Amino acid sequence: MHCITSPARRLRAIAAVTALIGLVGLSGCASFEGIGSDRKIAQPGDFATQRSLADPAQATAGQWPGSDWVRQFGDDQLVALIDEALTANPGLQQARARVAAAGAIAESRGAPLLPSVTADASFTRNQFSSTTIYPAPYGGNWYNDKKAMLNIGYELDLWNKNHAALAQAISNEKASQASEQEARLVLTAAIVSAYSQLATQYALHDILQRTVDQRAALQNITGERVRTGLDTQIERDQSRSSSADARAQLEQSEGQILLTRQQLGALSGRGPDRGLQLAPPQATRLVTPPLPAELPLNLLGRRPDIVAARWQVEAASQGIEVARARFYPDINLSAMIGFDTLLNNNPFTAASKSIAFGPAISLPIFEGGALRAGLKGEYANYELAVATYNRTLDDAYTDVARQIAQIHSSERQLPIRREALEAAERAFRLASERYRLGLVSQLTLLSAETAVLAQRQAMVTLEAARRDQQIALFKALGGGFEAGQAGLALSSPAPRSP
Repeated sequence: MHCITSPARRLRAIAAVTALIGLVGLSGCASFEGIGSDRKIAQPGDFATQRSLADPAQATAGQWPGSDWVRQFGDDQLVALIDEALTANPGLQQARARVAAAGAIAESRGAPLLPSVTADASFTRNQFSSTTIYPAPYGGNWYNDKKAMLNIGYELDLWNKNHAALAQAISNEKASQASEQEARLVLTAAIVSAYSQLATQYALHDILQRTVDQRAALQNITGERVRTGLDTQIERDQSRSSSADARAQLEQSEGQILLTRQQLGALSGRGPDRGLQLAPPQATRLVTPPLPAELPLNLLGRRPDIVAARWQVEAASQGIEVARARFYPDINLSAMIGFDTLLNNNPFTAASKSIAFGPAISLPIFEGGALRAGLKGEYANYELAVATYNRTLDDAYTDVARQIAQIHSSERQLPIRREALEAAERAFRLASERYRLGLVSQLTLLSAETAVLAQRQAMVTLEAARRDQQIALFKALGGGFEAGQAGLALSSPAPRSP
């Protein structure tokens, strides 16, 4: 062990290190020549959306979804169920665990930016051989080797490799946080959609129950007509068949209700029986929020999947900086101070003091193309992240446009469907009265009943579709997520092609 004590020697060492750094830096810059990318992330103006997202003249005074958008449907049981799911759903817990893991990685990436300090102490009982390099009186005798050392190390991050690695890890952590928000949104929308489906199934079940009751009454009327000679056994069998068919459809409806309840229980994270405990939701009490009066075209900070994809681009960009920095030498400063003795019983004396310090340089000279391959891989990751972001943005606008188009179509169909239902109900009432008086056949009555049943089911299904489209639109608009409020807004502009 030795220490550099002469000022002249220290100056010569520093000058040599500086010259070597400059020489290696020049060669390092040239070594990745020709590797790069011209890919750029898309901007909202790159997509044609004005006609698809334009608000029609008859738009109602709806509102942009806020963080409490579920409350707009007016069902407290639904709100409570979602609160449960956001706590207990295993899929969401997985997303939170991924965020915690990414945060731990970010913490570890920050460690190289600070000096490292370690302390070592040891006691070793040694007997030196008398037939090797140890002369008398050391050879053949026992000695106690006592050491106590304090070691300090610090890496000079001249090429920003460690800073870029930290920025990359932080970007990945931000991306995982945005992905967790996306998982929350997906889970919430899935529960609201399944709950709406359950309400629709109950509404259809009520229609089928009324149909069963009507056909049971028709069967009684037919029996009376057979006894009076107005109908034959053929009409009686037809009535029995139609009644049995209605009961079979009712049983099928109850099976679908059970499955949807179990699905809601599973989504809540409490098990399928949790869904069986829900009070039957009523479609007539579920409010369908109107279309928002304004639909801003800028979804960049509103949709968590876009924000996550954008942070992935940032992470890939920083990965390129890390790979570039590997072409340059690593320069580490180290120092050691402590006590080391074989002879003294007390090692903590001035004579036993040991000091060493100085720089260490690690220079890549020949690595078989590994560094260039690594840099090419990082550029490929960057281009993949850019393409993923661009596709996510394109899909987002398409998603919003599709939901708006479907909502407008449903709203145009609703008054027409109501008109058709009213006409079918009038025809059925008239056919029922005329059948009771013996003026029309059972076939005419069944035909009228089938028509009104189909119209009632179509009306309930259309109203449910309109509600489901609103749920999908709220999800497509980000469900009240705002990157700034969540601490996920990018403080820097979009990266240029590195």
